[in-house]
Amino acid sequence: MRLATAIVLNYNGRGFVAECVASLLEQDLEDLDVLVVDNGSTDGSAEELEAAFGARIRLLRTARNLGWGAGNNVGIRASESRYVILVNNDAVAAPGFARQLVAAAEARPGVGMVAAKVLDHARRDVIDTVGHLLHRDGLNRGRGRLETDRGQYDGERTALFPSGAAGLYRRAMLDAIGLFEESYFLYGDDAELGLRARLAGWECALAPEAVAFHRYSQSVGAHSARKAFFVERNRVWLALELFPVGSLVAMPGHTAVRLLHHAAGAASGVGAAARLAGEASALTLVAVTLRAWLSALAGLPRALRARKRVAALPGFDRARLGDLLREFPLSSREAAFKD
Repeated sequence: MRLATAIVLNYNGRGFVAECVASLLEQDLEDLDVLVVDNGSTDGSAEELEAAFGARIRLLRTARNLGWGAGNNVGIRASESRYVILVNNDAVAAPGFARQLVAAAEARPGVGMVAAKVLDHARRDVIDTVGHLLHRDGLNRGRGRLETDRGQYDGERTALFPSGAAGLYRRAMLDAIGLFEESYFLYGDDAELGLRARLAGWECALAPEAVAFHRYSQSVGAHSARKAFFVERNRVWLALELFPVGSLVAMPGHTAVRLLHHAAGAASGVGAAARLAGEASALTLVAVTLRAWLSALAGLPRALRARKRVAALPGFDRARLGDLLREFPLSSREAAFKD
């Protein structure tokens, strides 16, 4: 078995995916396999990678865009390594990135995931994420997002779960709890798997020495209606699948408070809701939210089947959620007013 496989999921990444792949080929971790899953690209980026790197990479092609979770699952199933390192096609790994991730995983056998320090690609002293925070209604966002990196997280060694932009997963953990939930398509898939793993008793380490530079939401758009739809729908599914009953009962109240903060942010021109309202309209925000809730309701039977399935995982305990929410809390104000 190889030590690690770096998996890059590519969808129409011409102009930036080659930089991502090159950064992985330059890593100093011995026995690192670089695997690209081309997720039905139509822009010639797969051909660009073949011409640039040839046999230095493995390239798998899907017939269509399967979505983020299903596309990464193709790569995970095709890998035969102790660890898989996922890197978005719009991210670039700094020197030592892969080695530091593996070192953090090797330090403790209970570590199933390792989060990297992800910085903004254009402003490399600005944090994208160092792990994640979780709201009581299932919404998540990057910890430290948009803060100036002054080393304030360099002493931390624990995260809630890795960002899908750049992180490591132990194969033994994936064998035990399963792969990404493919019905999410975009956004929230990393949160669902990460939280499922934490509730099953696996740890998530933070390796702040493992740095990647990320072009935030390059493929979909940082403030698009499409992104807003998937984020809102999938956080409902995540909660339905993983939260204890008591947390589900309280969830509508937490969502109402958060949406009030979003409305205040949109009215005052602050935060992601304001950016979307500015690019579309306030009515678009309302329509997207309602459509997301209807889609979540339509997917309720699948979510309930998933809830039953995860309850049977070895060591799974929903009661762990309370401790995680206290350790990695996302307030309604931060969710609404931070871009």
